[in-house]
Order: sequence, then structure tokens, then C-alpha cells
Amino acid sequence: MLWKRGLSTLVVMITAIAAGLGIATRIAQAQSPVEKEILKLENDWSTGWQKKDAAFLQKLWADEYINTDQDGATYTKAQDLANVSSPGTSVTSFALADMRVHVYGETAVVTGVNTIKATQNGKDISGAYRFTDVFVKRDGRWQVVATQGSLVAKKK
Repeated sequence: MLWKRGLSTLVVMITAIAAGLGIATRIAQAQSPVEKEILKLENDWSTGWQKKDAAFLQKLWADEYINTDQDGATYTKAQDLANVSSPGTSVTSFALADMRVHVYGETAVVTGVNTIKATQNGKDISGAYRFTDVFVKRDGRWQVVATQGSLVAKKK
């Protein structure tokens, strides 16, 4: 009987540790090496915004990259790179969840939710955003060609 209690305690501890390692847990759940690579890029992308790493994002985003925001406005690669570098833009936290990767040859589509605490051009844009990202593999690496995010509606 004592071993059962010890086993259930171990299961609870492992579950708690896995929850605390959110990124690693999501990557570990991927089905294929390509999915793992795409999920890692998603996490790196969010970290790139948070750290204002324009050099990383410059490589990640394809030249024809287009971002459609929650209001329907669109941003080119150059415009989003300017947004990242702007002193009025700040991402203090992000949490990716519910991510799914669908691979179609040299194209991958990712859906998920990114909950952020952030400002852009001095405006608070914090919240949970459901997103769709499209990656294309070129010259042996994945690049983002399109992203679209919508603010998740609060339940009434």
C-alpha cells in the first residue's frame, strides 16, 4: 500500500515538472522531427520578439512575409522588423499553447494560442491570440511566409 502512495506521489511530481517545462513538453509531444523543428521555431520566434532579436527574425521571415493582425491590418517583413526594434514595442511574457502542426511536403501550417503581455507603439496589446502560421522550406531551412492572429474572445 505504501508503494502505491509513493508511486502516485511520483506521478504527481512528474506531471508538475512537465507542466513547468511547457516548451519542452510541447516539443516532446510532436510526432515527427519536422514537427519538432517547427515547434522549436515557433518558440524561438516568440523569444525573438521578446528579446528584440531582429537578426533572427530577418532570417526566419521570408521576403514575402505578411502579418495580418487582429484588426485586419497587414504588415510586411520590413514593417514588422521596424515594430520589433521600436522602443514602443515590448513583450514581457508569452505562453504558447494548443499548438498543432500540419506538414504538407515543403509547407507546414501551425495553429495555436499565444498568450502575451505586451505593448506595441505604446498601446497595451496583452491577451490571448489564436494564430495560424505558414512555413515554407527553402534552401534547407524553414521560413515564415504568413501569419495571422485573432484576439480570443472572452467567454460571456
